[in-house]
Amino acid sequence: MTCGKTAVAALVDADGAVCHLCYNRHRRPRRLCGRCGQLKRIARNARDGQPDLCNGCYRGPEATCTICSRVRPCASRDQQGQPICATCYQRHRTGEPCARCGRTKPSTTRWPIGPVCQVCYTAVLRSPAECPRCGMVQPLIARDDHGVEVCGPCVGFAADYTCKQCGRAGNPHSRGRCAHCVLAERVDVLLAGPDGTVAPQLKPLATALAAALSPFPAIQWIKESPNTKLLARLVTEGLELSHDLLDELPPSRNQRYIRQLLVHTGVLVERNEDLERIPGWLEHELADKPAAHANLVRPFLHWFLLRRARQRAAIRHHPASADRDLRRRISVALDFLAWTDQHGLTLAALAQEHIDDWIAGATSQRRYLVRYFLEWATSRQLTRELTVPTIPSQEPQELLDEDDRWPLLQRCLTDDALPADVRAAGAITLLFGPSTERLCHLTPEHLKFGDNHTHLVLGRHPVLLPPTTRRNPAAPC
Repeated sequence: MTCGKTAVAALVDADGAVCHLCYNRHRRPRRLCGRCGQLKRIARNARDGQPDLCNGCYRGPEATCTICSRVRPCASRDQQGQPICATCYQRHRTGEPCARCGRTKPSTTRWPIGPVCQVCYTAVLRSPAECPRCGMVQPLIARDDHGVEVCGPCVGFAADYTCKQCGRAGNPHSRGRCAHCVLAERVDVLLAGPDGTVAPQLKPLATALAAALSPFPAIQWIKESPNTKLLARLVTEGLELSHDLLDELPPSRNQRYIRQLLVHTGVLVERNEDLERIPGWLEHELADKPAAHANLVRPFLHWFLLRRARQRAAIRHHPASADRDLRRRISVALDFLAWTDQHGLTLAALAQEHIDDWIAGATSQRRYLVRYFLEWATSRQLTRELTVPTIPSQEPQELLDEDDRWPLLQRCLTDDALPADVRAAGAITLLFGPSTERLCHLTPEHLKFGDNHTHLVLGRHPVLLPPTTRRNPAAPC
C-alpha cells in the first residue's frame, strides 16, 4: 500500500511503504487501554508501571506551551520541536488546499486524491456510492487517470471503511463499526429494562430510533438530550409506560416530548392531549394548596370545565386548543379562594360587593374569569346568585382602512413570490376575519368544491369564495 504522501515511511510491508500518518490510522494494532478498558489504538505503550493508554486517555506530558505559555498536557510540537498544547495546536494548524473543495483548511487525512479537510472527509465517508470500476459501494476517495471518482482499493489504497459488524460501507463511527450499528447498540442500552432486555412494549420505539436516516445526530441525541435521560429513568424502573405514569411526573417540556415520542411510535395510544393532561397538571398545582381549596377545585375541573370541553371536542371535527383557557380559569379560581381566606370570607357569605372589590383590585382583565367558578359554585348551591361584570370592550389600536386592505388582499391573491400557506391565511383573514386560533386549525377538508362554486366552511354555514380571477388593484374585490 502506498499512501501518496511525501514523508518518511514508518513501516514497509507487502503492500509497500506506509507513512506514519497512514500507519497510525489504518495499521497500528489495537490493544486494551489500561485506563478505559476498551480495545483501541494505543498512543503510549506501558512503561515505568504505567499501563497502555489509548488516544482518548493519553494527554501527553505537561509542559509550558510555546504559544499560550500555560502549563498544560502537550502531545504535539511545532516545526522547531517546541511543545504545543492541544488547544493551540488546533487553532494554529497550518492549512493547505483541500483536494476536493479547493479551500485552504487544515487537512484531516490524506487520500489518493490528496489532503482532505474535515468537511469533505465527513461528506465522502457518509455518502458512499457505487465505484464505476469495481462496482462495489464504497466511499469514493480516489480518481482514475480520467478524473473519475473511484474507491481506494481500485488505486491500491487499501483503507477499509467497511463496517466489521454489518458489512455496510461508509459512515464509520468507532471500533471498525458504522454509525448505524453503534446507534442500534445505544438504543438497546437506552431502552433496556432491569433484566437487561428491551420490553416488548418498547420494541416499536427501538425500531423507529434505530432506523433513523441520520444516525450521527441520533447518537448525539441519546448521549446528551435530557429527554433520553428521563426516558432511561422510566425504563430502568421496570414500570409499564402509560399516560397515567407520565401524568404523575412534574409537567415539563421533557415530559411532553417523551409522551409525543411514545404516541408517535405507537407505544401509547393517542389522546386529546390538550384536555387529558390538565388533571395531572392540577395535582401538581394543588401540592402546596389547602385541602379545602383542592376539594373545591377538583370537582370544578372534572365535572364542569372538562365535561363541557369534552362535549365540544366530540362535536367539533377540529376543536380549538382549550389547554391555556382551562389552566387560566383554574388558576383564577385558586387565586380567588386564597383572596377569600385573606379577607376572612366563605363562599356562603360572599356578596356582590365582595365580587366588585375582587374585580376592582385587578391590574388586568384576568380576574373576570372568576365567573366560571362562581357559575359552578352557584349551581352547587355553594354561593348565592352573583354577577361578574362583562369585560369592557376595547377598540383595536390600529384599523386598516379600505385603501390599505384591498392592496394587501390583491397581493395575497396574485403574488406568486409568497408561500401558498401565507397567501391563503392572509386572504382568509382579510376577507372573513377569523381568529388566529381557528385559522391554525383549517385543513383542506374545510373546502367544499361544487360544479360552479367553491365554499369555505368556517362555522356552521359554508361561505362562498370569490372566483380566482385577477383584478385591477385599484378596483374593489
